[in-house]
Amino acid sequence: MAFLEELYKEIILTHYKSPKNRGVLADATVSSGGHNPSCGDQVELFLKLDGDRVVEASFDGDGCAISQASASLLTEAVKGKTVEEALALAKKFRAMVVEGKTPDPELGDLAALSGVAQLPSRVKCATLAWNALEEALKGSK
Repeated sequence: MAFLEELYKEIILTHYKSPKNRGVLADATVSSGGHNPSCGDQVELFLKLDGDRVVEASFDGDGCAISQASASLLTEAVKGKTVEEALALAKKFRAMVVEGKTPDPELGDLAALSGVAQLPSRVKCATLAWNALEEALKGSK
């Protein structure tokens, strides 16, 4: 178990220190953002859709390691997915971090954030970008 905890910490720190897909996506077709007033995290999510498929994803913002790593991991995870697949992934992520359920294998590296379920004050940090994803994709329908 200690090996998994170390691996998860490494994944979170890597995505925090060197986030993937950071920056404004100039040709985004949908975007949404969020702010966590309890800790100051801010995330703006940008998605480029081709029909009902996410072809590009990026984010911008500032915040703690959990919020920024979650946003970075999200942008990697949703690329190539349909709107419905991305929303289903968001539901699985939420079940893991909010309800404490065992990570679905489809979550892949997102399972690194499973420990957040044990830290109620950090759940909003982890779900901030995912809330923005759901808001952006619901607006795309």
